[in-house]
Amino acid sequence: MTAGTDHLEHARKVADAILYEGYLLYPYRQSSQKNRSRFQFGVLMPSAYGAIDPTEPSASQTQCLAECGDDGRVEVQVRFLQLQRRRVEESTGSGELRAVPALMVDGIEHTCWDEAVERDEHVSVSVAELTGGRLDGGEFAVPFSFGPQQTTADVLDSTGRVAGRLTRSMAAIYGIVKISGERVAGPYRALRLTLRIENLTVPATALSDRDDALAHALVASHTLIRVRGGTFISMTDPPEWASGEVAACVSIGTWPVLAGPPDCRDLVLSSPVILYDHAEVAPESAGDMFDATEIDEILALRTLALTDAEKQAARATDPRASELMDRLEGMPPEMFDRLHGAIRYLNETPGVVPAQVPWWDPGSDTSVSPETDHVVVDGVPIARGSKVIMRPGTRRADAQDLFLAGRTATVEAVLYDVDDNVHVAVTPDDDPAADLQRSHGRFLYFATDEIEPIEHASNEHPSNETTGREAPP
Repeated sequence: MTAGTDHLEHARKVADAILYEGYLLYPYRQSSQKNRSRFQFGVLMPSAYGAIDPTEPSASQTQCLAECGDDGRVEVQVRFLQLQRRRVEESTGSGELRAVPALMVDGIEHTCWDEAVERDEHVSVSVAELTGGRLDGGEFAVPFSFGPQQTTADVLDSTGRVAGRLTRSMAAIYGIVKISGERVAGPYRALRLTLRIENLTVPATALSDRDDALAHALVASHTLIRVRGGTFISMTDPPEWASGEVAACVSIGTWPVLAGPPDCRDLVLSSPVILYDHAEVAPESAGDMFDATEIDEILALRTLALTDAEKQAARATDPRASELMDRLEGMPPEMFDRLHGAIRYLNETPGVVPAQVPWWDPGSDTSVSPETDHVVVDGVPIARGSKVIMRPGTRRADAQDLFLAGRTATVEAVLYDVDDNVHVAVTPDDDPAADLQRSHGRFLYFATDEIEPIEHASNEHPSNETTGREAPP
């Protein structure tokens, strides 16, 4: 895939967050229980592992729609992590080495651990090659392989003596990327792209458990797809003419969304994590913490609260954890201030400053007034102080509502939710704790079809200054 554009860099930030989602979780030590079962997203196992656990797939599929002519071009970048096993050996003093789980040299601990190496495979094919001038299209297949590989590094003490050795090894991985395209029926003749990623690795020895299989797996696999000379159709919010074709698309183990900034329409990110169109990493983020679904501020503060021994254990676990410790310990105060939160207004219009109405303060929104608003039910205005009979509807699931049916209550407020649905807050008249509940603002809530007005109630008709609405039928 051609790199260097702002759109691609924007999309890669999100893709990188997916690549390392769950790679290593707080408190970033291998001794932590949550770090003993790793790599949960986008794992494509060798097919032989299916005999042990058939729920772990060996292939993924993405289907999406694009509007482009036969002179367009499809560029694909498949990205994943390959496991790299780090093993530790200790010098016995007689020139020999023996395997150990950990080695302490001059106050620095070296441990066994499964690291990961980033891999990617680029494929480019013209739309004409995919369709072949036929409605049913064709298939374009590109095999790929990585490894095997092994490196060693001596561990020296302060005197220069060899105290041990670190060995990093990767097994061989074989896979294939298959791309096919077909024109959908109808006047728009959009292109349905099908992308399959298959793990074709055949391990040299029989697999006994998940840890064995992970050495031959494509971990956190996802795909960036660009169509040059065309645009993609949103799979989340398609135009009406394309909704049927979008519904017919079948993606397995992936979720394709429009990627890049909002004005980008030629780039799709197919992710093992469900996203929305044009997802982005929060600009306040201080860097990858391997958990994009968490709150950076909380993770940063918790990490800084680790003891020196715990931080040392984290550094010994993984080089990325060591870099994270350095980054957080050196973070300036203004960076922490940025992590404290931000308010982003929806539907902003360029050049227009949004009204500064605090979302946490209902009193700042003068369009509603729960204490004075009213709603008309069966031709009777219902407002605060009105008397009603409670008639809980059948759609309510609380068995306690059976004891409320037919009892009278006093209306405390009329409220509207964000969808403009009406909710009437009431207090049962025979509730001995009514005053206490009222003082704490604890009420029962009913829809307008679940209350019956008592027409001869003493409350007056609300004045013209209040907000009145007819109850929905």
